[in-house]
Amino acid sequence: MKKILFAALALLVMTAATQQKVTTIFIIGDSTAAKKDLSTGSPERGWGMALQCYFDEAFIRVDNHAVNGRSSKSFINEGRWQKVLDRIQPGDYVIIQFGHNDEKPGETRHTDPGSTFDANLAKFINETRALGGIPIVMNPVVRRNFAKQTVKNDDDEALRNTTFKDGAKTQEGSVLKDTHGLYAVAPKHVADSLHAYFIDATRITHDLEQGLGVEGSKKLHMWYEPGQHKALPEGRQDNTHYNIYGAHQVAKLFAEALCQEIPLLSKYLKNDKPCKMEKN
Repeated sequence: MKKILFAALALLVMTAATQQKVTTIFIIGDSTAAKKDLSTGSPERGWGMALQCYFDEAFIRVDNHAVNGRSSKSFINEGRWQKVLDRIQPGDYVIIQFGHNDEKPGETRHTDPGSTFDANLAKFINETRALGGIPIVMNPVVRRNFAKQTVKNDDDEALRNTTFKDGAKTQEGSVLKDTHGLYAVAPKHVADSLHAYFIDATRITHDLEQGLGVEGSKKLHMWYEPGQHKALPEGRQDNTHYNIYGAHQVAKLFAEALCQEIPLLSKYLKNDKPCKMEKN
């Protein structure tokens, strides 16, 4: 009888050990992180699509809710934030990254840094914590902006309707220029004021793009000459959105930054055998 009891106890211990809770990392944000429609064969990818490749899926599950064209305001008003709140479990993480579309002038998306933008970021942080979740604030990734003269950009999403020749007249220098202003600064202020984790995505991607230089940085983006990719017969010059290679490069850097900021995650980082990258 004792042997049966010991065997049953051992089985319970082994079962508990193998049923470790899978922690979810939610992502909320815009097109630079978002899931893309793959049915067209386009190589465009958001960095959030590649993040799972750098974490052990047996323990960490990435649930990407970032959507093209959304700002912190529209993400809330469209009910997308509520859908994430309905899924958060204690111990889960929520990566919060907006800014690209909060900059836009339209009433449905625009917010102001130091005011409505900050308030929305604080809402995400506080409501995540109320459910036992752990918020992680990121500022926006940089645009590949080496233009010698400032280029007006009212809508990043419109870049998908352009061709290679549409951007051919842009003259570029050797120094990457900021396009975000205070939208890159406000997220850190909010994170610091609420004692939340912060990842400086603006700096990380700036250093990546500047390090690759004017020509090398094109390899990160939807920058294709006519005929170079079968899904883009007329090519494209898109300095905002990532291709497969770019999404993986950025996701890898972000995964490493997350582990540095939150050491607990480092034991789940896949440095040796990340998933195989798609063909770009």
